[in-house]
Amino acid sequence: MTEQSVQNVTFPSNGHTAHGYLRVPESGTGPGVIVIQEWWGLTTHIADICDRLAREGFVALAPDLYGGPTTHDAAEAKEMLISLPVERATQDLSGAVDFLLDQKSVTSAHVGVIGFCMGGGFALGLAAERPEQVSAAVPFYGMPKDADKAATIACAVQGHYGEKDGSIPVEAVQALFDKLAATGDTAAELHLYPAGHAFLNDENLIGTYDPEAAKLAWSRAVEFLRRHVR
Repeated sequence: MTEQSVQNVTFPSNGHTAHGYLRVPESGTGPGVIVIQEWWGLTTHIADICDRLAREGFVALAPDLYGGPTTHDAAEAKEMLISLPVERATQDLSGAVDFLLDQKSVTSAHVGVIGFCMGGGFALGLAAERPEQVSAAVPFYGMPKDADKAATIACAVQGHYGEKDGSIPVEAVQALFDKLAATGDTAAELHLYPAGHAFLNDENLIGTYDPEAAKLAWSRAVEFLRRHVR
């Protein structure tokens, strides 16, 4: 990657300035994807997700919902999440959609959204909030704050969840995806893995990274985004 392909960016959102990490592929153009952080913040893992998407040909933007702070301490992360105003975060994400679609490097008329843990829930929420701009949502082990609203999503959705994830009941995930599939409007794929929470995060400190599940889930996610972000 060249230095020009990596940018720390700012963009207007809800009357204030939001920040993010933008990665552009070597080709200089590609479909746009929003990457939404875990509760740890915009960590090197989330930046790496953007880097990996750029290598796959996408223009990837990770908005910084905490405005700078990151942590690897679960108690501190929980406090950061609790203190995050949900409405402001939603507005920042909505502003990120507008900012990304306005980039000359973005060739798609819509964006895809991929999110992890907390970000997985926000990915579904953003898809419900911006139905005309979001054409694909890929939540990893995350549930939305408003499951009823998320069930009305019109874009293509592909979910990745661990069967051994004690924080997210598989039954609740299955119920949500059953509702999405019942609309019949678009694709609703649910993939379950014999893994725990945050199985894609190779930097996680809770010991649940699963390289086999991560490799399979990542390949599925990239292929899904390629199909649906146009």
